[in-house]
Amino acid sequence: MFLNPTMSAALDRIAERAADVRRAFTPGAIPRRDDVATPAPSSGFTLDPLSVAAPDGTYFIVGDSRRDAAYTRDGAFALRGGRLVTADGAPVFGIRAHGAELSELRADPVDAALDRIGQPQIEPDGSLVYQRKTIDPRSGAPKIQRVVIGRIALARFPAGTRLDQGDPNRSLAPPGETPQVGFAGDGGFAQLATMQRERSRVNLDESLARLDDAYLALDALAAAEAAKGHLGKTVMDLLK
Repeated sequence: MFLNPTMSAALDRIAERAADVRRAFTPGAIPRRDDVATPAPSSGFTLDPLSVAAPDGTYFIVGDSRRDAAYTRDGAFALRGGRLVTADGAPVFGIRAHGAELSELRADPVDAALDRIGQPQIEPDGSLVYQRKTIDPRSGAPKIQRVVIGRIALARFPAGTRLDQGDPNRSLAPPGETPQVGFAGDGGFAQLATMQRERSRVNLDESLARLDDAYLALDALAAAEAAKGHLGKTVMDLLK
């Protein structure tokens, strides 16, 4: 069935409003429409030592299948196979040493293979650390060594920049826009809030209300189109 531009736009509005409702359940998600945004980010305490909240206005840099990098505010990370990943499995980027290039953060592969990664955690400056558990070959006594895998990178965009938010879990930078990259506690970047997980920045009640309005608007347009079609048929019948 052919849809006129007005009806098509109404359906697009419903799709956008429905997407924001879904984002209300996604930690760290930012709404596509500003009128359903919460006034400020908030986070909740968690016992997970690999869960952190980013400073306001910054993003974690993660992998994306469409581009080299994407951005997220959901800092609920995990170590899988020695790699630091997001809740949906995307790799998290940082540096392994001062001056190094950004890369995926991963533990020593030998430690991962031998299950020697103990008590991994993320510190306020973004350092990803763990305790390496080994046995002294001479005495047989257990040894614990603190290992720093690297530091998680943060990205900050100029004020007013609108990221591509097609995916509720990750956003993409606008074409030609390069963020400032830094690290928590350095160069004007605030420290991370450890053992915290940011809540969605979408107001669920407002999102549901706006979605309901969008459906009512579609119903009104459909009724108007039906009335117009009925009127046209009546006129044609009179002209016969």
